[in-house]
Amino acid sequence: MNVAVCVKQIPDPNEPGRLAADHTLARDGKLIMDEADSYGVEMALRLVEAAGEGEVTLVSMAPRGEIAGLRTALAMGAAKAILVSDEALSGAGALDTAKVLAAALGRTSFDLVLAATESSDGYTGTVPEQLAALLELPSVTFAKSVEVTMADRGATVTVQRQTESGYDIVECPLPAVVSVTAGVVEPRYPSFKGIMGAKSKSIDVVTVRDLGIDATTVGWAGAGQEIVAVVPSQERAAGEVVVDQGDAHLRIVDYLEQLNVI
Repeated sequence: MNVAVCVKQIPDPNEPGRLAADHTLARDGKLIMDEADSYGVEMALRLVEAAGEGEVTLVSMAPRGEIAGLRTALAMGAAKAILVSDEALSGAGALDTAKVLAAALGRTSFDLVLAATESSDGYTGTVPEQLAALLELPSVTFAKSVEVTMADRGATVTVQRQTESGYDIVECPLPAVVSVTAGVVEPRYPSFKGIMGAKSKSIDVVTVRDLGIDATTVGWAGAGQEIVAVVPSQERAAGEVVVDQGDAHLRIVDYLEQLNVI
């Protein structure tokens, strides 16, 4: 059972965010593994442990060859990682990310691809589905439980898919792409042995050219758009305080009528 996990490395959310010169989120400092992806890593480790064989491979895209976040996931127990790092990816959008991850996955074998539902610094929530489409694989989203069954008719994955009213039980053949929700499992803490062992685990660092991707089709070069300015949102004005002198209800009704609410 080989599981690939998409892992995004993001600026520490505990630090004040800032913008780079191109008006995108600055990523020139230390990057950490997105907490949302830690659930996918833990789920992958449990699936491999339950199968009794196989390994977990991390796939990531980050600037400057940044690997700090990957080291955390490797310390948790992942076997190896593939990192795509290229200046040409500056300004890359969700579809660019999906294209790069899909190409990177071609460098390893997998039975299942896991990803977070959305990243903590982007919140597009579209990459897992785009990735599945590019790989021409079935996609199951919002998984709160994942179980793999091996049978003569082939391997299948059964997912409890979270919905507004509870959950649906969805089954599909492997390989597949599954996005997991936060809290699906409790991620383990890397042990000292795991932290030390992570230093010797393989991280394959590649460029878009290594993946056979034309650099002019991704990042700012292929975006077809640009961010020309970023301005602070208007601060919310102070609300009106209504002091009840026996007519507060009438004043509130009058106010709501002015807003065309009633």
